[in-house]
Amino acid sequence: MAGRIRDVDIALVRERSPIADVIGEHIQLRNAGGGNLKGLCPFHDEKSPSFNVTPERGMYFCLAAETRVLTWEGVRPIGELAGGVHRILAADGTWVDAPFKSFGVQPLMRLVVSRNGLKKEIYATPEHRWFVKSGKKRDKRAEVVTQDLKPQQRLVTVFPGSRVKRTRPSPFGIAHGITFGDGTRAGTGSRATLDSLKDAQLLKWFPHSFVTEGGSGEWKQLLVHDLPRFFKELPPLDESVSYMYGWLAGYVAADGHVAEDGTVMLNCASRDALEFVRAVCTRLGIGTYGVTEQVREGFSGREPSSIFRVHFVNEDLTESFFLLDHHRTRFAGASKSLARRGWTVESVETTDRVEEVFCATVDHGHAFVLEDNLLTGNCFGCGEGGDVITFVEKIEHLSFHESVERLAQRAGVQLQYEQGGYVPKRDQGERARLIEAHKAAAEFYLERLFSPEAAPGRRFLSERGFERADAELFGVGYSPNEWEALTRHLLGRGFTAQEIVKGGLAKEGRRGPIDRFRGRLIWPIRDATGDVIGFGARKLLDSDDGPKYLNTPESPLYKKSQVLYGIDLAKREISKRSQAVIVEGYTDVMACYLAGVPTAVATCGTSFGEEHIKILRRFLLDQSSATGEVIFTFDGDAAGQKAALRAFADEQKFVTQTYVAVQADGLDPCDLRVKQGDAAVRDLVASREPLFQFAIRSTISRYDLRTNEGKIAALDAAAPIVAGIKDTGLRKRYAIDLDRWLGFMDERFVIQRIAEVGGAQVARQQRAPKVALVEPHVRVEGELLKLAVQRPALVGPRFDALEAEAFTTPEHVAIHAVIVAAGGAVAGGPGGREWVDRLLEHAPDEAARGLVTKFAVEAIKADAEVEQRYGTELLAAVEGIAVDRAIAQVKSRLQRLNPVEEPEEHRRLFGELLGLERQRKALRERAVGS
Repeated sequence: MAGRIRDVDIALVRERSPIADVIGEHIQLRNAGGGNLKGLCPFHDEKSPSFNVTPERGMYFCLAAETRVLTWEGVRPIGELAGGVHRILAADGTWVDAPFKSFGVQPLMRLVVSRNGLKKEIYATPEHRWFVKSGKKRDKRAEVVTQDLKPQQRLVTVFPGSRVKRTRPSPFGIAHGITFGDGTRAGTGSRATLDSLKDAQLLKWFPHSFVTEGGSGEWKQLLVHDLPRFFKELPPLDESVSYMYGWLAGYVAADGHVAEDGTVMLNCASRDALEFVRAVCTRLGIGTYGVTEQVREGFSGREPSSIFRVHFVNEDLTESFFLLDHHRTRFAGASKSLARRGWTVESVETTDRVEEVFCATVDHGHAFVLEDNLLTGNCFGCGEGGDVITFVEKIEHLSFHESVERLAQRAGVQLQYEQGGYVPKRDQGERARLIEAHKAAAEFYLERLFSPEAAPGRRFLSERGFERADAELFGVGYSPNEWEALTRHLLGRGFTAQEIVKGGLAKEGRRGPIDRFRGRLIWPIRDATGDVIGFGARKLLDSDDGPKYLNTPESPLYKKSQVLYGIDLAKREISKRSQAVIVEGYTDVMACYLAGVPTAVATCGTSFGEEHIKILRRFLLDQSSATGEVIFTFDGDAAGQKAALRAFADEQKFVTQTYVAVQADGLDPCDLRVKQGDAAVRDLVASREPLFQFAIRSTISRYDLRTNEGKIAALDAAAPIVAGIKDTGLRKRYAIDLDRWLGFMDERFVIQRIAEVGGAQVARQQRAPKVALVEPHVRVEGELLKLAVQRPALVGPRFDALEAEAFTTPEHVAIHAVIVAAGGAVAGGPGGREWVDRLLEHAPDEAARGLVTKFAVEAIKADAEVEQRYGTELLAAVEGIAVDRAIAQVKSRLQRLNPVEEPEEHRRLFGELLGLERQRKALRERAVGS
């Protein structure tokens, strides 16, 4: 058994393993400002970069529970949003739906910012991301974590787009706003009370109302009678833009003030009312400067009282907003200098607060907006984080012990072990041992390429234009035509027979392991870091046994669906050029590379699939401009065209632009280079054709376009392809192109035909049974409880095994308690009236009986034929929520541990985390298997 690695060696490994360099071997990282780097997260699928690396620091970014977030429903504390999906403002000023969740207990820092003389405090973790203005013109954004913020840095703010610039306030909304501000209840309705002098202009907004005079002298008033009762209530937030703009205008006219310098403000004794005003402004795209409070001295014998005020951003208002002449005059005459929308950092300091923190996961821009329009970064979609050792553990699926050894090998650190001194390589982790075995095998094969026996292999390479230096660059080798040549070599190097077989280098024979590859030309297959993980082998003589190509079988190192040949050499050029070229074979990769197309990669014994897309997306990083290209090269024959059309199915999983390059004479890149030279290969790639265009034109080429019947048949065959294009603008453009290619000269007919096909596709999708596994967890819980009340036999013992803590709302906890009190779901049998009556008997009060009735009558969101599967999936989802919470807590504790100072606790927690991850994986597989 291996001894414990010395703490001093672990520290040395960390020191000599810069986190940016190690992570950069797996994904492409680019400068994000403030000393941070950014790339596509390797732990979950995403379309724009959210994976941030701060050298020598962790990667969790979260906010304290009281931090207030700008939502479509108004400003809400982030702690209240956790566990649900909410509509929030993204980095580009658009509204998006995003989930909020807890990220465990973490230490907090105190950030103080100021604007227009006001200050506010925000508590966030040291690694939470913020955006500061940068560049000579302050027109760029740089990402800075909390602990690196400096006084006087200006934070980026985001406001929603204006919805009122071309809107006139609704007269009815105006009347509502005036009455809300200056009105009272009156019987079953309400009444507006206007000052007879300064508010006389407002009477025109009540043209059909009965008006009387009241008061006397300076207190003379105009009373507008018989108004709707709801005029003294706040309007619904989902009213029309015109109505809400009118309501706001009327309220400002009644209770607002426009100062001589043009400042627009609204006063109210109720903070809640002004918070509602801010929510209205947010929806309308009008900026506000927050609610301030002043204390007024009361009349003699009365306590002082508070008056609240909100200021508006003038440039977001229009002149039609002002109903009083003196307000409009002051507004129109005010200076139109740019409003001060941004906040400035005053100070950042550590605190002794260690609390549960929360964050959103926003795919759209990876940032969201807090109260007062402050832009902040979101957390990683998968919640991963840690140091360089943690990263290697997760990306390579290694233990802590193995990860340190892997990094030590990379950094040239010779580890010393306590409890027995130095441990030789044969006692290291399995992956490290297999990597070493493959490295030794690659060296063995390369050396044998220059033996007399390998002459057919050298001839094969020479006929395809490859020289010795080319073979050495790609590590091409030769496997001797013997049963045990490699096996004997590796056994002599200290590797065991079990390791050689497990790595796929040998297979079990009658008398022990024998070489997997014999008498073949060998290409080593490397991962993105350059480690050899498998081999591809080609037979050299037709008379030889076995298939033409033979690859390493699936092993702990080699997963063919996750491997791209040549990625180790191509990854940097792919990132640099924002281009990846997909070819079909090893020699095609070599030919492209030598011809000046160093971005070529190939799959290994399998078709191009979704896992390959994920690999490429890590390196095709220029997501903002969508200029990246993925180019498929296929033979020009029918099989090649068919392969290209298969690739079309995955096209829209790329964020980049996807093309096809097909050589008309059927030559692959390798043959093309031999016959026509390097330039021809470059020209082939340069002549690429958009994949949509290729798919459509290949489809219609099968029909006789000289006849009307052929044209209609071709249109109907190509219409599903066009209808399936998600981008509406691109879909219309290809519809027009399709009309031109068919020769109809009737765009409207073609577009209508495509729309009909698209509508039919949508209808089929809507008729298909849907299981809402991706709904917010509260909805999932509710659906499961409905099954337990209506169809208890479908959920049975697994439901009864759930603890009350599995449910997150008081309502759900209460109904769970009633079901448990009635004997659990297993006692309910098939359900029905008797089971519901039993539940009602065990309900402790009227509120609980109301809940039973509610869950008994609400419709289950699944057809009868899929209810069994639906129940299984819901159970897995609710069980998974509890596991996810436990994972978040363990990750949080791991994040705060120093593995050097507390290695045993770190290993224990990491083991616990692995167990929870396996449990989560099992739950997901159970859901899928159902």
